[in-house]
Amino acid sequence: MTIHKEGKKLLFWMLMILAGINVALHQIFPGQDTLLNVVLLASIVLFLLILQFFRNPKIFTNEDPTLVYAPADGKVVVIEETEEQEYLHDRRKQVSIFMSPINVHINRAPISGTVEYFKYHPGKYLVAWHPKSSSENERTTMVVTRESGEKLLIRQIAGALARRIKWYVKEGDPIQQGGEFGFIKFGSRVDVFLPLDAEILVELNQVTKGGRTPIAKLKN
Repeated sequence: MTIHKEGKKLLFWMLMILAGINVALHQIFPGQDTLLNVVLLASIVLFLLILQFFRNPKIFTNEDPTLVYAPADGKVVVIEETEEQEYLHDRRKQVSIFMSPINVHINRAPISGTVEYFKYHPGKYLVAWHPKSSSENERTTMVVTRESGEKLLIRQIAGALARRIKWYVKEGDPIQQGGEFGFIKFGSRVDVFLPLDAEILVELNQVTKGGRTPIAKLKN
């Protein structure tokens, strides 16, 4: 298990600050062992909680051009037919995965292909399961085109706690199924817009693993 690059700087400064607080309290309240031990324990627990959030487990994706893999660890909160209005402008099956603060927050490519479109949208910070979060929250939109010409749209959405979306791709980049394309700090959501003839392989409230859980099977 390694630590993701997005967390290394934060964890370093957090360690310094917590260490400084504990040293200062020892100077201000010498002999107050109960208080000092409680603060030390709270500091350790807080640091470990943030540490686990930035864990970066090694995974193996069994690449299959007919499958669409989950873009994130989390829970399926939306499966519905909808109109995609930003880029594709057609009817799609939408599968949305909510990531809680305890999930790994690395975002992985559901399919292999080329990034045809990418755009960052500043916005609000509604809770990630809010119906309007997909169109009003801070978010990114990425469209990946397969060799067959089939297009999938993937949207990173910041939640009430997640106020920083990171991405590592741009238009024209090749992208590999299961490869890392972004990261969202703390609670957030990822939407995938699939063709109408795609066979959905997950159910509501099902737990997913990014790059490992098939969420749909493509016809073409």
